[in-house]
Amino acid sequence: MIKAIYPGSFDPITNGHIDVIKRASRIFDQVTIAVSQNINKKSFLSEKEKIEAINLSLEGLKNVEVIAFDSLLVDFAKKINAQIILRGLRAVSDFEYEFQLAGMNKHLDKNIETFFLTPSEEFSNISSSLVREILMLGGDISSFVPQKVEKILLSKLKK
Repeated sequence: MIKAIYPGSFDPITNGHIDVIKRASRIFDQVTIAVSQNINKKSFLSEKEKIEAINLSLEGLKNVEVIAFDSLLVDFAKKINAQIILRGLRAVSDFEYEFQLAGMNKHLDKNIETFFLTPSEEFSNISSSLVREILMLGGDISSFVPQKVEKILLSKLKK
């Protein structure tokens, strides 16, 4: 059984993330969405809200689970017996950083492989930070996130 782990802050999950997850669920036996709190960023959504948004977005995918973690990724991957770290690449500019991460993870655990997937072309320009910015400025985010996620974000904005 090949198990992949797809880490990220998912603040919020976007249609690009969902595209990568759905495609990965056809490649790997099990995909774990690993929700992290990025210590370098202030989150818009709480951990609980992120997990709720992800679960609502992935209804019907039987081989996908969502778990929060707060440790080194390779340690968490070992804990859940994942052999693959899945990373999304939107643009060439992502590659250098992701390549460094892959190398560092390989150094920390030689049994972990990194698998890169690009989102489908229509999702390649979507990022969580841009979605948040558009939301904060009153723009329409409906083409960037699922409707259920949009409702969570709009209700959060009103608080």
